[in-house]
Amino acid sequence: MKIAFDVSQTGRRKAGCGFYAAALIDGLLESASDEDFTLLTSFGDFFHDPFQTLAFPHIRRGVHYGPRLIRRKSASRFWANRARGGVFCDRFDVVHANNFWCPPWPVRGSLIYTLYDMSFIEHPEWTTESNRKGCLEGVQRAAQFADGFVAISESTKQAFLKHFPSIAPDRVHVIYPASRFGQPGFHPEPKQPDHRIFKAGEPFFLSTGTIEPRKNQAFLLDVYQQFRARGGQPIPLVLAGKKGWLMEGFDQQISASPWADDIHILGYVSDGELAWLYQHCLVNLYPSHYEGFGLPVLEGMHFGTPVVCSSSTSMPEIVGEAGLLLPPDDLAGWVDALESLASEPQRREQLRRSAVARAARFDWERSVAQIRRLYEAASG
Repeated sequence: MKIAFDVSQTGRRKAGCGFYAAALIDGLLESASDEDFTLLTSFGDFFHDPFQTLAFPHIRRGVHYGPRLIRRKSASRFWANRARGGVFCDRFDVVHANNFWCPPWPVRGSLIYTLYDMSFIEHPEWTTESNRKGCLEGVQRAAQFADGFVAISESTKQAFLKHFPSIAPDRVHVIYPASRFGQPGFHPEPKQPDHRIFKAGEPFFLSTGTIEPRKNQAFLLDVYQQFRARGGQPIPLVLAGKKGWLMEGFDQQISASPWADDIHILGYVSDGELAWLYQHCLVNLYPSHYEGFGLPVLEGMHFGTPVVCSSSTSMPEIVGEAGLLLPPDDLAGWVDALESLASEPQRREQLRRSAVARAARFDWERSVAQIRRLYEAASG
């Protein structure tokens, strides 16, 4: 079976979508038998990383690469052209699209399309117009041309079917991610970030993820300020994640806080640094409004980190009863949760044990096996 697999988002500084695709292809290649994989470091023009186009993430026998299109304009011209991009895709039994882009024509084999979330349809105010347009265009094309869909949660599947009711539900397969730190062969050495607040070994609250409106970090600042104003312990709040879009004024909001000296933005952190943060934080806070899956929640649980997260969209699927689930706008509830967990070590220990047990239910080997069965059915 010949498979073209989109790895365009799996390069440097990848986010949740990229981690999902990277873990799947790693697992597929590790357990491959008679499959012949061609990796597409460029696929469409919606997402384009010239560094990934030049990279060779998998140098091994039986792995090939698609066209090396360094410039976005070159990629756009190639993939939009049926006589070029279409003819290339027609070589394969299965083409798996992983970056929201979808070919604007049918492929000769089977086209599998990954669905991450529908936030760009349901809440366009949380993204830019160019991102909303690109995501929407890709999903609309997929609804027309894809033979099967992979949804990373039941929440994503139901949101997709709500907006595209002509798609038969049995064409959408829920295949969950797992923690990257539970991926076979992936065990980065925990590394303490180079920041003064960690040198004393004091506890801290952690929140991970790209800083953007959908992730709701502005609300988290309000929670923290209420916690401190009500006499909460001087436990620092640490935000680990790169700055995203539509967050003008966020730095000023921090600077205006009476507790600004205890609020710290680390930016993008390495895998080893992230592992250390999960292992040493007091609580993992994730107040996101909307998630296709919510990988930072599961990754923290993998390390036994007590979690407080939103009760919206996919997050109850992940957490179950192993963490505290609260509406993403319940200020009083979030402040109460911080006060409780900061002062009750026995409750944190109970959540720690529950988190480890719950995280173990999400397994990359199972996900890879489900993907392989989908490919076999699609090519049969």
